Amino acid sequence: MRIVILFIFVFIFKSIYAQKEIDSLLVVLEETMEHRSEYDIQKELHIKNLKDLLIDESLSLEQIYQINATIVSEYEAYSFDETLSYIEQNISIANNLKNLFYIDETKLNLSKLLASSGRYTEAIDVLNQINREKLSDKLLNNYYSTYKKIYLGLSFYSLAKENKERYANYYKAYTDSLFNRLDPSTEEYLAIVETKFRDNRQLLESLKINARRLAMTNIGTRTYSLVTFERSLCHELESNTSEQKKHLILSAISDIKSAVKDNASLTTLALLLFKEDDIKRAHKYINFSFEDADFYNSSLRFILISNILPDITKAYEERSEVQKEKLQKSLIIISILGLILLGTVFYIFIQMKNLRRAKNELLKANQQLKDLNIKLNKTNHKLEKLYDDLSESSLVKEHYIGTFLNIHSNYIDKLDAYRKMVKKHIVTKKVADLFEKTKTNQLIQEELKLFYKNFDDTFLHIYPNFVEKLNDLLVEEGKVTLKNKECLNTELRIFALIRLGITDSSKIAKLLRYSVNTIYNYRVKIKNNAAVPRDNFENEVMKIGASKK
Repeated sequence: MRIVILFIFVFIFKSIYAQKEIDSLLVVLEETMEHRSEYDIQKELHIKNLKDLLIDESLSLEQIYQINATIVSEYEAYSFDETLSYIEQNISIANNLKNLFYIDETKLNLSKLLASSGRYTEAIDVLNQINREKLSDKLLNNYYSTYKKIYLGLSFYSLAKENKERYANYYKAYTDSLFNRLDPSTEEYLAIVETKFRDNRQLLESLKINARRLAMTNIGTRTYSLVTFERSLCHELESNTSEQKKHLILSAISDIKSAVKDNASLTTLALLLFKEDDIKRAHKYINFSFEDADFYNSSLRFILISNILPDITKAYEERSEVQKEKLQKSLIIISILGLILLGTVFYIFIQMKNLRRAKNELLKANQQLKDLNIKLNKTNHKLEKLYDDLSESSLVKEHYIGTFLNIHSNYIDKLDAYRKMVKKHIVTKKVADLFEKTKTNQLIQEELKLFYKNFDDTFLHIYPNFVEKLNDLLVEEGKVTLKNKECLNTELRIFALIRLGITDSSKIAKLLRYSVNTIYNYRVKIKNNAAVPRDNFENEVMKIGASKK
């Protein structure tokens, strides 16, 4: 059971993959069909270059013959009329030269051309003019090959059974004669072997030989078109429709790229697609083939296409009529839906208009709220600033009150101690020692240092980032640098007092025990190094904030 399921799964997967490959190839084919004129132009340009060689009046008849022969090979599958014209020119040249090889060669070319276009009787008449006994080995091969082609066509298209069998026997006889003369490594030899295997229904062997032939050619050549077409015949016999279509497509692509107008692949593909009910593609491909046949002027191709063109055209027209009726019904339905849609759009328009009006009113209300919010934010900012100022003021007051009480308490203690020391010296009659102690200012210096320390500690407790912020207001070379263990120096203490609102130099000088001139010089020195406008420097100092805890 598992094996059956696996087999079914593999078969389905293989079918899906094959269909995708064919769809891709059909896309490539149709793109190639669209560029047919480009390949035709390349072909005609190449032929024109050959024809331009004939302009040289100094050419001998032999040289003209050879150039014409090359032109014939180029025209052979492209234009029947042009091919015939140049073959007839070469027949005339060969007769003028009385060159038996040229005469036989051109007659063989003419017979082959007539056979390709379905004119089998005329082709045989031409061959009957040739003396087989006098043919060279090369021409003898062509002689047998042409007869083989003629009798293959006659046996295929003949309706009478007796004639069909007789032509088939002739075909077999000439094939055997040719086969015995060919080099086994040649493509023509392998083609005969492949055909024999195919006729005997030894399809696997036939496909192997075909694979060898494919390896000897490339797409875009007439040989590749022929080999892939013959491969499709094998797949047709083994009922492998996917592979048959694949190689018909490849053959058709190669025909278009090599500008082969005398082709059969696209016609066969159109018929196959017609049977699969792919009417649109079948109609497109059969018309394309008809245009090629018309261009080439092949009566045989016209007959073949005429047998299937009416059926495909009729089916295409019927399909188009059905689609037209469906389209008309669809248009009626679309019109009704359009009216409903129009009414819906009108209703939506009215609702949108009402919504727009409501939206405008809402926008106005939102704008009013926004204006109120802005005013409220401004008020909040003012309140916050006032609160910060009050908080800072309270903080400063609280800290300074505490510091002031502590300092005064210490001074009271010191004065009491000093009083006791003076009293002790007077009682003990050590007036001279007491006098010596009052002569020195050491006590004043010590108290001044203590004053500075208390001031620095108290100020930096309230404004801990004062030094950093003051330096931000100064240029790089003018920044204040503190010595080791130094909290503030004289310059910083001056601007610390300014930050506290004491801006008068005489008051600052009195507090710091310096001369007014010294204080002035320090202030000017610092302001000269300001990174902000000099007149605005002290105002910026006043903005340095206090810590908030």
